[in-house]
Parts: sequence; C-alpha cells; structure tokens
Amino acid sequence: MSISRLSVSNLRNLCSVNLELAAGINLFIGKNGSGKTSLLESIYLLGLARSFRSAKLKPIINSHSQECTVFAELLTENNRKLPLGLKRSLSGELTIRYAGEKIRTVAKLAQLLPIQIINPDTFQLLEGGPKLRRQFLDWGVFHVEHHYVEHWRQAQKCIKQRNSLLRRDKISPTELKVWSEALANLANKIDQLRQYYIDQFIPVFNEIVSQLIELPMLSLTYYPGWDKKVDLLALLTSNLDKEQSQHRTLYGPHRADIKVKIDGQPAGEILSRGQLKLVTAALKIAQGFLFSKFTSQKSIYLIDDIAAELDNDKRNKLCQLIETMNCQAFITCVEDSSLNYEWTKDVKMFHVEHGQVRPYV
Repeated sequence: MSISRLSVSNLRNLCSVNLELAAGINLFIGKNGSGKTSLLESIYLLGLARSFRSAKLKPIINSHSQECTVFAELLTENNRKLPLGLKRSLSGELTIRYAGEKIRTVAKLAQLLPIQIINPDTFQLLEGGPKLRRQFLDWGVFHVEHHYVEHWRQAQKCIKQRNSLLRRDKISPTELKVWSEALANLANKIDQLRQYYIDQFIPVFNEIVSQLIELPMLSLTYYPGWDKKVDLLALLTSNLDKEQSQHRTLYGPHRADIKVKIDGQPAGEILSRGQLKLVTAALKIAQGFLFSKFTSQKSIYLIDDIAAELDNDKRNKLCQLIETMNCQAFITCVEDSSLNYEWTKDVKMFHVEHGQVRPYV
C-alpha cells in the first residue's frame, strides 16, 4: 500500500496542500520552518491519529481554524485506489474514514499505513529510557503477530489491577494471587512472541547496520522484564514486600527492554550523533524489512532532515539502503545540494516554502 495522492488542510502552516506522489521516493526541500516536517507530520497523523511533535491538538491545528484534515488516496498492490481521510478538531473529536467506512480503532489504522519515522527524536531509542524501546519492539511484534495485541492488553489490565491492590493498606492474598497468576501466564505468552521476533530481527539488524557503519563491538540483546532463570510467579510472590513498598509491579513484560551496547557499554553514551543516527536508522530499516518479510506489505518511511549529522559518504549509503527497500519514502532536506545521491527509481521532488508545496519542474 502506498499513498498516490495527499491533501492537507489547516495543519500548522499547511493551509491547503494537494500533491500527486511517487510510489517510491518523495523529496521535500525547503528552509527550516517552511513546512517540510509538517508534511511528514500529516502522514504520521493519518497513520497513527496522533502527532510525533506534540501531544496537544492546539499546536497542530492552524490558528485560524477549528479543525485540520488529511486525506489520502491509497494505492493497493493490485492498483486499486481507496480513500482514507482523517479529521481532528480542537474539541478533541476524531473522525477517520476508509473506503466509505468509519474506522473506530487506531490499531486498524496502523495496519493500513504501517509507518516508520526517522527524525531527531529517533535518537531516543538509544539515549532514552526503555519505554521507547518497548514500543519499538511491540510495533514489530504487533504487525507480524496479530493476536499479540490481545495478550498485551490483558497483561496491562493485570498490571493495573495488581498495582491497585499494592497501593492498599490491606491486601487480599486471594485476589492478588488471581492477578499474579494471570499476569505470569500472559507474560510467558508475550515473551515467547517477543523472543521469536527478536531472534529474527537481530541478524537482519546486524546485516543492515554493517552496510552503514563499522561498529564491530556493537551488540543487541533482549531483556524480557525479569530473570528467566526464575519463574515469574515465584518472583512476584517472593518480592511482595518490595512491590508493596513501591506500590507497583516490579517484574513482568512491562519492564522489558532492548539493550544496544558498544563493547558492553550503552550505545547512547558512546556513539557520536552521526553514529547514533545510522544505528537508529538501521533499527528502523531492519524493522521495515522484517515487516515486509512476514506480511508481504511494505512500511512507509518518513525521514526528516536526512542530511543532518552525516557526511556525504554516509548520506549516500543511507539513501542507497532506503532505495533498495523498494518502499515509499518521504524525505526532507534543507538544500538539494546537500543530497547529491543519484536516485535510480521512481522519484518526485517538491519545493516547500511558507506552507506552499510545489513540484520541481
């Protein structure tokens, strides 16, 4: 699935944008503040019903409007065109329609437009806490194991109930046991699916990162959220006093992490900004590759300011890798001279200025 046409109304400084897009590479070139990132934001909004730049609605919607809309014409593998539209209002109302039908869950939306984003915030995969890395992991497992999301939701419910009990002065042992047993059972199912995914992911990631940068001491490992040498239910039972003092469940799938290290040290503390960009890009590209392998679908890549932090050689390697993915990509840069890679496939270039987007002639 690719986006053949995109229309954006009243999203930040994009008052009225209508674009015919390439199924391959779409380059958006313009000065800082011109609206390039807002274009990527509009596609992200269409795929996840939220922004990657702000948790609040007010900054997203143009100051002269009460709502913003994003409409796309999606092109299927058999060249069928299907409409997808989203409207968000300052009141919080969200309307999503696909092929004439209302979409009621973001999970369905995410399946229609599987989006990978590479931007400055992506550095947080290595520099930030484990929550972002769990989200990264869960994105991959969710898209290749569709029953995974139900296990995940049930586990979240168990954790919420246990935490509620742990905050009480007096705990019902019987009630706590019920939720602990349920959590342990679900945790093992979640871990199995995560472990299978990671086993497939690591060799793909190692191959891709080696094409971008030489880091012979780089390693990636998966931590499930508890020491698997110990039964999780036994661990929860033996650490009840500790959990009660902290009012929360300390072991389980909600504590999982992906650890990326250089010679045993966290990569986020060792690598330069350019190196971080290449490793996080490799993580995202590997995830897209694996997604395509499992589902026969392709991710859509949003890459903001591709030239930043990278020298010409590294930029070209990244561009070449993106092109070999044979997927649709939306890429921004400040000047076309900073991106002198010679694309060989379907490419369209656009100039962005003051919220206006025009094709390069």
